[in-house]
Amino acid sequence: MTYVAKHDPLKCRWCGACMELVACPGADEMVCIGCGACVITCPHQAIELITGKREKEISIYVNKKKFKVSELISVKEALVELGYQIKNHAGEPGMFVPCQIGGCYSCVMMIDGKARPICITRVWEGMKIDTVLPKEYTPLRVVTNFTGHSVGGVGTPWELKTGQGIIEVGCFAAGCNFSCPTCQNWRVTYLGKEEPKTPSEAAKIISELRKDYGVERMFISGGECTLNKPWLVQFIRELKRLNLDPAARFHVDTNGSLLDFAYLDELMEAGMTDIGIDLKALQTETFMCITGLKEKIKAEKFKETAWRAVSYLVNTWEGKVFVGVGIPYNKELITLEEITMMGRRIFKINPFLQVSVLNYRSEFRRNMAIPTTKEMKEVFQALKETGLKNVTVQTENGIIGP
Repeated sequence: MTYVAKHDPLKCRWCGACMELVACPGADEMVCIGCGACVITCPHQAIELITGKREKEISIYVNKKKFKVSELISVKEALVELGYQIKNHAGEPGMFVPCQIGGCYSCVMMIDGKARPICITRVWEGMKIDTVLPKEYTPLRVVTNFTGHSVGGVGTPWELKTGQGIIEVGCFAAGCNFSCPTCQNWRVTYLGKEEPKTPSEAAKIISELRKDYGVERMFISGGECTLNKPWLVQFIRELKRLNLDPAARFHVDTNGSLLDFAYLDELMEAGMTDIGIDLKALQTETFMCITGLKEKIKAEKFKETAWRAVSYLVNTWEGKVFVGVGIPYNKELITLEEITMMGRRIFKINPFLQVSVLNYRSEFRRNMAIPTTKEMKEVFQALKETGLKNVTVQTENGIIGP
């Protein structure tokens, strides 16, 4: 089955996201290949995929074998036509295509001798696809917004968050395996229309920024920065190589959904010193509401992977890494009762773990009011009553600390 994108002018607000952010593979010829990148990116949900019919077939070569596939489709869809499967975790069998917008480069394959993401690359007659990357391939990823940060993230110790000057430098990675309607970084998360960088290129920029600002901390966030494991591990390793002084801190902020124990060990061995993990929810239905995920089995796996990652880091790498966890709050997304239940589960992991509650508000798609300072104080009190010793909450009027 093939698809095409349909635009609804009544819902469109002409924000320009589909033109400015989306790396549309058919834009030059004004044709749609049904990749869905614009559907994922549109903040007003003014685009949908509908069934489309392809009249012709073309010939492509996959690992030197010739096949017939539909014209005007993505390489990903062509491979699905040929029986390849899509997977949710890198350790599962199949093709790992997590972001679907060409940002994370996790799905890259060699196409006519060039590394291209299969999610947004259009098939053409005679195309030659190698599904296995050469050993000399250097990972690529779209990373942007290299900047100094005055507040930091979930993995930043709260006592540093004074708001007085730059405390970290870093970058944000495009692509995510969630579709959170409250995404604050959505113009980065869905940015496919930018040239990717190697880990070395990104690490060099950040290391220079560190010198300019005179700070110790370097971070990467997103989007979801863990999607492309080879890229991230090499990036942390390169940062450490360029910053050998003992004061240097290497900070990863993540949703934690892909962080199995082996992945965490690789990040630690590469040099990661700080990590912030957004736990999102305790109940799967709440998790789906917050993340925009539609498949319950997938959502449950992602949710529990993040919780297990926190426990593993605390129990296995104690004293070697600073761990912070994030909890979202908005009464339209999660109840105070569930927040309390999350606090109790965190308490069992470690009562001294830093817990940062984020006041979720309308940013990408969901229309809802920002929680009041009074509401956030109630959340703070509820978590403190669970026995947690290190709780901070984000309010309109600043951070309330432990």
